[in-house]
Amino acid sequence: MTIQEQQDEIIADFEYFSDWMDKYEHIIQLGKELPLIDAQYKTEEHLIRGCQSQVWLHADYRDGKLFFTADSDAVITKGLISLVIKVLSGHTPKEISDAEIRFIDAIGLSSHLSPTRSNGLLSMVKQIKMYAVAYQAKSQIAQQ
Repeated sequence: MTIQEQQDEIIADFEYFSDWMDKYEHIIQLGKELPLIDAQYKTEEHLIRGCQSQVWLHADYRDGKLFFTADSDAVITKGLISLVIKVLSGHTPKEISDAEIRFIDAIGLSSHLSPTRSNGLLSMVKQIKMYAVAYQAKSQIAQQ
């Protein structure tokens, strides 16, 4: 499934919920379903800067694609990172770095999160895109 198709699926899922309490519950449930990051990656080095809560993110590069695992000490934040991972994990670094992330606005997250959580969500996306740019550069150097 492409990044755009993943985003369309998330947008469609959120259309089923009429109020924000239900949407928050759905986000929390998604966080509970997030595969846990290996304990060895719950270090300072893997913390995402700019998040109110602690969020650890690890990137694994296999077969030309990036796969992400994460964890957080806050249930809503864990749900937010699970949404971002659902959209971006399993794609090439170029696809990730070129992706326009539109589901955040489309499902109303930007206007329903506190400013600090909203900034944290943007930091999560930014960190994943930074991993993608780094791996893209690394693979270009290896090809030379």
